[in-house]
Amino acid sequence: MKKIIFKEYFFATIGALLTAFGLAVFLMPHDIACGGANGLAIVLNSVIHVPVGILMYGVNIILFILSFIFIGKEFGAKSIYCTFILNFFVDMFDRILPIPKYTGNDMFLAVFFGVVISAAGMAITFSQNASTGGTDIIAKIFNKYFGLSLGIGLLMSDLIIGLLAGIAYDPTVGMYSIVSVIINGLTVDFIIRGITTDVTMMIISEKKKEILEYILKDLDRGASLINAEGAYSGQKKQFIYVALSRREKNEMIHKIQSIDPDAFITVQPISTVIGYGFKNFKQVI
Repeated sequence: MKKIIFKEYFFATIGALLTAFGLAVFLMPHDIACGGANGLAIVLNSVIHVPVGILMYGVNIILFILSFIFIGKEFGAKSIYCTFILNFFVDMFDRILPIPKYTGNDMFLAVFFGVVISAAGMAITFSQNASTGGTDIIAKIFNKYFGLSLGIGLLMSDLIIGLLAGIAYDPTVGMYSIVSVIINGLTVDFIIRGITTDVTMMIISEKKKEILEYILKDLDRGASLINAEGAYSGQKKQFIYVALSRREKNEMIHKIQSIDPDAFITVQPISTVIGYGFKNFKQVI
């Protein structure tokens, strides 16, 4: 259990580090607010001229207070940790141990690389059942009191921050900020699907005992035998039904090929598996 917790915090920290790098190197030098507490901090920076990293601490503290008042204690220790470690990394890259920034005139390159890098970091953090706080909290408040879905609430709050960036700086910055919000959402969704999508497999084989032995002993997975009947032949058959990770899927196919090259296999991607060896209810609710 301790190894699992360490792994989750380790990868969540790597995700926060990547997110901070994309923000500090590419987005912040061009005042591009791609939503979240960091986007709001970039907008506020134009008014009160306090370092963005410091403003992120303030924004997130206020948002967490609002979450405790209007939502309840739904944000776990991991999300609080990720929120403030992200703030720390942003402040470190920007002020404490400043690193070279992209200051070229091509705003598109700044948006593209900044959003892709930071979105990859966010996706890694989200895949560890953690959150970076920020507008996630606003989206939950919209969901609870106005019935908006979390996705729509998050998009609305981030788009408002993009519009505020246009007012605070200039319309071009505002438009690029809105574009960055859209690209960020699509990128996070694409990467999370690649990281977390599991599969189910249905296997029909004359050598099901050998295949089941591999599943149960080598992969340490459970499986079910389901009775079926061939529509053409009328023969009684059994097929194996098993849920696997994407990595295990490839191992499984190679193993079946060596056991029974004539086996019939179907593979179906699925977004969530709850149970032994996969996620538990707390990770998906």
